[in-house]
Amino acid sequence: MAKKNIFTDSFGTPYFLKRLIIFILGIVSYRRFNGFNKLKITGTENLLDLPDSNVLFVSNHQTYFADVAAMYHAFCAVNNGYLDTIKNPIYLLNPRVDFYYVAAEETMNKGILPKIFKIAGAVTVKRTWRAEGKNVNRMVDLGEIDNIMKALDNGWVATFPQGTTAAFAQGRKGTAKLVKNQRPIVIPIKINGFRRAFDKKGLRVKVTGVKPTMEFKKPLDIDYDKENAQQILLKIMTAIEQTEDFNILHTYDEEIKAKKSEQNNSQN
Repeated sequence: MAKKNIFTDSFGTPYFLKRLIIFILGIVSYRRFNGFNKLKITGTENLLDLPDSNVLFVSNHQTYFADVAAMYHAFCAVNNGYLDTIKNPIYLLNPRVDFYYVAAEETMNKGILPKIFKIAGAVTVKRTWRAEGKNVNRMVDLGEIDNIMKALDNGWVATFPQGTTAAFAQGRKGTAKLVKNQRPIVIPIKINGFRRAFDKKGLRVKVTGVKPTMEFKKPLDIDYDKENAQQILLKIMTAIEQTEDFNILHTYDEEIKAKKSEQNNSQN
């Protein structure tokens, strides 16, 4: 696996360029999280004693870019001693540059701004089940897996196991297989309110006065030897609260169906 050096990250991107992009994007996005809307961050104490590499953050997903931008703010703030707050953007002068995030290749290649985001730390992958709005069925590119492992070997990585911004979508087993093989420390992130505050891309403020939340949970307790990928995936999906047990609307619909069934039975 390639290694970073004092000038470039593990993919050869110059650190000075990453610092500049993170600073500019951080300043541009700051008022979105501490102005128009107030981002509430909790659980950053769980980030304090983490190693500098082989840490995997797993999160639910609500917008293409706002979720990741908020993570950059949180990580940079913690990197400079600010816990559960992003009120002092001076932390952008000393960002965490060895942070990467897994993103769909087709999303990162549309327009100039996504390409700039890509330089900041995207590890792009081609979705095996969906492309250009159509269902597909293609093999996993092992080179892309190698890139994710390279990023883990040299820093922190955030991934979205559902691979979509749709709530309560099925988790993809590829994330669990990566966890079992690479054995990283796994930190769940639960986000909420981003979908209401921002448009789908996460570039435009849709509603002001919203208080999006980002909760960093304790590392998952995983038995890498005994637990299989499906068991690991269930732990991940439960931790980010994306199983059907957390779907209040689904529960409500089921209750309505049950009541109607009872009424029909009583009438008969």
